[in-house]
Amino acid sequence: MPLPFQQVWSPEDSVAIVTGASSGIGWELTRLLVAERSHVIVVARRRERLLELAETSGHPDRVHLVVGDVTQAGTRDEAMSLADELGNGGLDLLVNNAGVGAIGPFAKASAERMRKVMEVNFFAPVEWTRAALPRLRCVAERGKRSVVCNIGSVLGHRAVPDKSEYCASKFALHGWNDSLRAELIHDGIGVTLVSPSTTQSEFFDALVDTDPNQKSKSIGSWPPSRVAAATLDAIKRGRSEVILSLGGKALVYADRVSPPVMNGILAKRGD
Repeated sequence: MPLPFQQVWSPEDSVAIVTGASSGIGWELTRLLVAERSHVIVVARRRERLLELAETSGHPDRVHLVVGDVTQAGTRDEAMSLADELGNGGLDLLVNNAGVGAIGPFAKASAERMRKVMEVNFFAPVEWTRAALPRLRCVAERGKRSVVCNIGSVLGHRAVPDKSEYCASKFALHGWNDSLRAELIHDGIGVTLVSPSTTQSEFFDALVDTDPNQKSKSIGSWPPSRVAAATLDAIKRGRSEVILSLGGKALVYADRVSPPVMNGILAKRGD
């Protein structure tokens, strides 16, 4: 629940940055924000997909492209400079959505796999947020509420076999997110964690250092449009954290009730 003094967040005439916008959740969330009259700085490596997003958004003048890798400082600096122009030094919303995954036993993985996943899923959101903070504060000082939204995972609440790198990155994001929320709340900056379960997107087409024959053992899934709608609702309402899908909630809450039972179930699943 939002604290009593918190304002709801309004997309109208806001300036937002969405990373990982070339597909999936980021693509759909951008379309929702643009439909509600936000200016959205979309960040991804695939220029042609960002151009398509702008052209099909219904308001191409409100979609602003930054093509690059989220782990690179130059990409981040370009996005922040564009936010300064559009928002007169302020930024209303940062959505740290870009992410990568990996599947397979930890013992058989290279060291590079862990480092790549952590760079994209944890260190990139940290540095994007660090760069955004002065701009988010600028908006808060003008009397508006600004927000950082981190797209986490139910696997940042309960780890499962064969996704150790991904789980580690999302657990790190979860812990950092919770600390950041407590630090920034009295500055008028909201911090929201959205934890989806499996999402039907291109995420599994680009796994790091993963055998192409590997399959994700997940129960149930949501389309990215549904995840994006739930994400925007959480941002608007000032939610601290939302866990999405029945399967995701079952995993998280069952683990809270009886970790030993879940340990046994997941050990069998790992076999």
